[in-house]
Amino acid sequence: MKIIIDDKIPYIQGQAERLADEVVYLPGNSIGPDEVRDADALVIRTRTQCNRQLLEGSKVRFIATATIGYDHLDTEYLHEAGIQWTNCPGCNATSVAQYVRNSLFEAEQQGLVRLKDATLGIIGYGHVGKAVCKALSPHVGSIILNDPPLKDKLGKLEELGKLGELETLQTSCNIITLHTPLTHGGPYPTYHLVDEAFISRLKRGTILINAARGGVVNESALMQALDRGHIGAAIIDTWESEPDINLQLLRKTFIGTPHIAGYSADGKANATRMALEALAHWMGRNEQFDIQPPEGPRNYNPMDDSERLKENPSGFEYQRGHYPIRRE
Repeated sequence: MKIIIDDKIPYIQGQAERLADEVVYLPGNSIGPDEVRDADALVIRTRTQCNRQLLEGSKVRFIATATIGYDHLDTEYLHEAGIQWTNCPGCNATSVAQYVRNSLFEAEQQGLVRLKDATLGIIGYGHVGKAVCKALSPHVGSIILNDPPLKDKLGKLEELGKLGELETLQTSCNIITLHTPLTHGGPYPTYHLVDEAFISRLKRGTILINAARGGVVNESALMQALDRGHIGAAIIDTWESEPDINLQLLRKTFIGTPHIAGYSADGKANATRMALEALAHWMGRNEQFDIQPPEGPRNYNPMDDSERLKENPSGFEYQRGHYPIRRE
C-alpha cells in the first residue's frame, strides 16, 4: 500500500505510517501524474486538483481531502473512474466561527458596527453556518438564516435565528457572512452569488464577510461597492485567484487574510483525524487516531493575520503553510 500525502497536513507524519508500508509526503501543488501513478490513495488539501489529468492511468482508488470544501475534486470523473473520495465536513467549523466572531469584535471596536443593534445574515447553514450562528447569537440583535438547498431538503428550519428568503436577508441585515460551497450548476449555484445585482439590494454600509470560497464573490463588483461606500467594510479570507490574489481588493479590505479562517490547531487536528480514519475504513480497518494539537494562544485577533498579509501579499502561500499555533 502506497499513500501520497500533502506535506502541509499537520500532525499526520508518524500517524499515516500505521496504515501503509510506503508513505510519500509532497507539496500539494507538486502532486502530479507521475507522482500518483503507482499510489493507492491520496490525502490532500485544496491545492491538489484531483481530476482526469492527474489520475487517469493511475492506481489511485481512494482520496481523502483534509478540508471541508471539495470543489478541487472532479467528483463526476472520480465516480466514472471508480475512485472513492471523502472530505471532512465540520472539521474546522468552530475555527471559522472564531474568525468571524473575532473579526466582528474588531469591527465594533473600530466603530464600524454596533453588534447588539445589528442583524446578522448567514448564507449557508451547514456545519460552519451553525457554528457561526452559535458563536454570534449572544452578541448580535438578531439573525436571519438562508440556505435554499437545506430548506428544500427539510422543509423548515427549527433552529436559533429566523429563516429568511435571500431578498429578506439582503434588505434587513447590517452584516452578511458567507458559508456556502462553491457550485456552478444546479438550482442554486453559488459562483458569483455576490455580484453587482446582489450588492445593489443590500443596506448601505453593510459589512460583508467571505470565509467560504473565493468564487462566491465577484471581486470586481465588491471593489466598486467599497469605493462607493455601499459596502461599509469587507472581511475576506478566501479569494478568487489564490494564491495570486487581487491586490487592489486586499488594500480595500478591513481584514484580508490568506485563507486561514479554519486554521486553528484544533480544526487541523480534527481534519487529520477524520481523513486518516476514513482512509482506514476504506482499507477495512477499524483504527482510531488520537491527534491532539499543541498548546498555544487562545486570544485570537484576525487583524494580526491581516497585517502580515498586507505587508507581504506575495507570501500568501508561505503564510498558510507556516501558520502559527492558534487555539480555539
